[in-house]
Amino acid sequence: MKRLGGLAVLLLLLPLVAMPASAADQSRPNIVLILADDLEYGTLQNFPAITSHLVRQGASFDRAIVTNSWCCPSRASLLRSQYVHSHTVWTNTAPEGGFDRFHLAGLENSTVGAWMRGAGYRTGLMGKYLNHYPGTSVPATYVPPGWDQWAVPVKRLYEEYDYTLNENGRLVEYGWDEEDYLEDVLARKAKEFVSAPGTQPFFLYLAPVAPHNPANPARRHADAFPDAQAPRTPNYNQADVHKEPQWLRDLPEISWAGEERIDERHRARLRAMLGVDDLVNTVVTALQAAGKLDNTYIFFASDNGFHLGTHRLRLGKTTPFEEAVKVPLVVRGPGVAPGSTITALTQPVDYAPTFAELAGIPAPAFAEGRSLVPLLRGLNPPSWRRNALIEFARPTNQAANRQTLTPAYAALRTATHTYVKYVTGETQLYDLTTDPYQLNNLAATAPPELLSNLQARLDAMRTCSGATCRTADAWER
Repeated sequence: MKRLGGLAVLLLLLPLVAMPASAADQSRPNIVLILADDLEYGTLQNFPAITSHLVRQGASFDRAIVTNSWCCPSRASLLRSQYVHSHTVWTNTAPEGGFDRFHLAGLENSTVGAWMRGAGYRTGLMGKYLNHYPGTSVPATYVPPGWDQWAVPVKRLYEEYDYTLNENGRLVEYGWDEEDYLEDVLARKAKEFVSAPGTQPFFLYLAPVAPHNPANPARRHADAFPDAQAPRTPNYNQADVHKEPQWLRDLPEISWAGEERIDERHRARLRAMLGVDDLVNTVVTALQAAGKLDNTYIFFASDNGFHLGTHRLRLGKTTPFEEAVKVPLVVRGPGVAPGSTITALTQPVDYAPTFAELAGIPAPAFAEGRSLVPLLRGLNPPSWRRNALIEFARPTNQAANRQTLTPAYAALRTATHTYVKYVTGETQLYDLTTDPYQLNNLAATAPPELLSNLQARLDAMRTCSGATCRTADAWER
């Protein structure tokens, strides 16, 4: 077993010392986290296995808000239970982001994988890890601490065929045969992992790359959704942007040809997600066959959302709009009411503390999120989060910089409002109760006391650390 450090290991193991290992193993649930890549909110009804196995059998969270609407910062928040200003993985690329930033900062020494392994769980990470892994700081055979089973792409991550996996420190090439499709390979490995004999509980972090661009589907799904069209919501190809920040005012309206390309991309994304749907079916079926389903929590989520024509954005993310920051989150497991909906604000920083509580261990002092366990049990904690923090910085890497038009910003998402402060000094404010599609920026006309209140709450969130974040996120002033 790899070392976490003496004090960390002692703290993690203390809750287990009082009971025999076999009794502890049998009483603690298994946990599977399935994290899609760039999947927007509101699409799960298109996928039959996800709908039948998870949505109808679990709880759907209606206000799951990411800490950053870009892959690597969001995934770092998940792994560490820290907001972006605390883990400082600001972008997808070095020097201020990506895998190299996470690794060189020593953040891998205490991730949710290390916590769960130290608690006696068998751990596995399969699929996408952090952007640009293995980077320039480690060899391609590198396996981070905390993971018993490791199967992560190191070359051609998003192509789905013709890629290389690091399988527990051994590089394995996959080609163009149908059985090489990445989601299917991950499904087979996950099936083997969850079906292994024994009573030791397991934690599996399963991270398919769909529907991330280029959104290549399995060949069996290549003709699915032939007539699908990107949703024409009220904010699709937004006509009036005169109240918006300059970056949005500079965007031209989308042409007919542009709309055709958006619809093509939408269909490709749906088709790619059918591979994830098959993966979910494989995992649930394997758990059931092994007699483990009733003692397993399955979390299904996404690292960020995606624009498909909304607010004139043909493709992409990184914005503070709902399409980029609100993601699906569904949980099934012991004690979770089937078909229920949970409206409490949640963020990726909450996942690791949730897994820790389910495992019977404390989260480290640096953790900034909240355990979702009370919500999953149908409780309504009186001091739950009222403020969700979103932070975004532009990369200095020129190629990555061209991927986003959005200036750096910090945003506050509450149950009723989205408030955004850009580095340019520009501000956005939307009343989500009356304007759910965020078409009317109220920043210039809102009462000064409302603006000052939201700014104070945003400031408190941006400067919080560790346990103080669980005070700042509940503060209303």
